[in-house]
Amino acid sequence: MKRILVGIKRVVDYNVRVRVRPDGSGVATEGAKMSINPFDEIALEEALRIKERGLVEEVVVVSIGSSDAQPQLRTALAMGADRAILVQTDAAVEPLDAARLFLALAGREQPLAILLGKQAIDDDNNQTGQMLAALWDRPQATFASKVEIDGDVARVTREVDAGLETVEVDLPAVITVDLRLNEPRYVKLPDIMKAKKKPLDTISATELGVTPRQRVRAVRFDAPAARQKGVVLKDVTELVAALKNRGLV
Repeated sequence: MKRILVGIKRVVDYNVRVRVRPDGSGVATEGAKMSINPFDEIALEEALRIKERGLVEEVVVVSIGSSDAQPQLRTALAMGADRAILVQTDAAVEPLDAARLFLALAGREQPLAILLGKQAIDDDNNQTGQMLAALWDRPQATFASKVEIDGDVARVTREVDAGLETVEVDLPAVITVDLRLNEPRYVKLPDIMKAKKKPLDTISATELGVTPRQRVRAVRFDAPAARQKGVVLKDVTELVAALKNRGLV
């Protein structure tokens, strides 16, 4: 059976204004609304569209983390995914360990492609897809704004600094998606009810042969500095003088 694996991550909803804890130990998430990472939601939407075109038969969503990620997996099932897998761990999962877990799942599921968001909005690492492709020894196409699948080949339009670049990669491959790829569908109440009956399997990270460990430790978090008040100057002479005083000219 041809299938696509889609990784989703539970993050603070992008509409929520996050705040740093008073002691600087991290971001305050208590009581904050949690959602699917927006880039991952776009990846899921693209996988569903590929399935609707008859190019694959199954879409499987995967999340790595604690049992708190189950509501986000159920949302993904309500969007149209066929089944969900929760790789359960209470440890902080860095990109390398996430890539190793996806690699283990790729060995089990034998997907035609693995779709991921280009990055998560909580840590902005933009590393998991690239690491997975290297470990899996398969092609990668990152920052996708258009995906076309023709048999065992994917033609991907990428967003790069100079504009757009189109590449062809043999499948299986890893594809990470950008914001302009699509607009995720709205989840309706009947779909939410149907999602409750879809399979959601839980497997521990150690069962997949990976024990997540911390390699990088954040020692302190600080909120951005407050924006300084603007200054009104009379003329160009005052502007130049002010710039000189700041050492800018």
